[in-house]
Amino acid sequence: MRIAQLANFIGPASGGMKTAVAALGRGYAGAGAERLLVVPGPVDARTRTPEGLVVQLRAPRVGGGYRLIVEPWRVIDVLEEFGPTSVESSDKLTLLPVARWARRHGVRTVLFSHERLGDMLAMRTGLDATSKVSIALLNRLLVRSFDTVVVTSAYARREFQALADSAGCPVEQVPLGVDLDTFRPPLAAASRPVDGVLRLVHAGRLSREKSPHLAVATAVELHRRGVPLRLDVYGEGPHRDELLALAGAAPVVFHGFVDGRADLARRLAAADVALSVCPGETFGLAVLEALACGTPVVTADRGGARELVDATSGGWGAPNATSLADAVLEVAARPVPVRRAAARARASLFPWSATVDRMLGVHAGRLVVPLGA
Repeated sequence: MRIAQLANFIGPASGGMKTAVAALGRGYAGAGAERLLVVPGPVDARTRTPEGLVVQLRAPRVGGGYRLIVEPWRVIDVLEEFGPTSVESSDKLTLLPVARWARRHGVRTVLFSHERLGDMLAMRTGLDATSKVSIALLNRLLVRSFDTVVVTSAYARREFQALADSAGCPVEQVPLGVDLDTFRPPLAAASRPVDGVLRLVHAGRLSREKSPHLAVATAVELHRRGVPLRLDVYGEGPHRDELLALAGAAPVVFHGFVDGRADLARRLAAADVALSVCPGETFGLAVLEALACGTPVVTADRGGARELVDATSGGWGAPNATSLADAVLEVAARPVPVRRAAARARASLFPWSATVDRMLGVHAGRLVVPLGA
């Protein structure tokens, strides 16, 4: 099997996508597949790695630090040289000509849908009616262009299912995974401070579509109720100043970007409860990473992240500060050993090996076993 991964639209907010692409690439190579990764960058470059060839194609910046390949024929040139048996693309617009090339040449195509465009654009713009007709037309084009659409949650599946059924395009639900070796509970639980302060954590890009405002507002609401707490926020983004203003006098500490996943894991493990409250998240790798560290998660009662949290590993509430603050207090009242063990056990159901196995089945054209079967 020769798998080509196309990861377009790379930028500072695509950390989850980068993590997924890298983990899948390692898994494909480990299973004996030949793997090619094509990404945008400042210059053309080729690098041989243990996971296969990485081809970087010169691409312009398109705002917010992102780069986007806008010359699909250059991607096709690379694919013709590599000769893939299957192409996996996370791009929903500029690389559609690649899907048409693949179909003409008998190459299998897989669209890996990392977000729901309608909800994500609405959250970025603040407008609920953001181009709904245009997005529906695009999704109709996508299900007619790809052999299979892969989604990561039931929430994400709902965007495509009806259109895909009408086009005869299979939609496969493949949950992502978590690095259970890097993200794990601390060995010395006794080293955690016992001072009556409720330690909360939020990790993610500080941009509106990730809902950091809701996490900070939840901490502010708890502070208003007189709860001794501290919210540690890890990440950078365009709305940091807004969040600082929103926090006001509440004990919210902004640490910026954490360079190193082991360091991030240590910080997640030090918290009592993680806030991952975006109602438009299609999956939520940050949720799994916190759970794997033994830290229960409070999330919104809708979206893909909610599907990762069960009644023992965390809690949920309506996407407003009052409801989420209530959920935090309920989770924090549970016995510490019980809630931490439950969080780790929940994350252990999502190893990357399971994701890789399911994706290899998709690339081979096999029917993926339904979830829960």
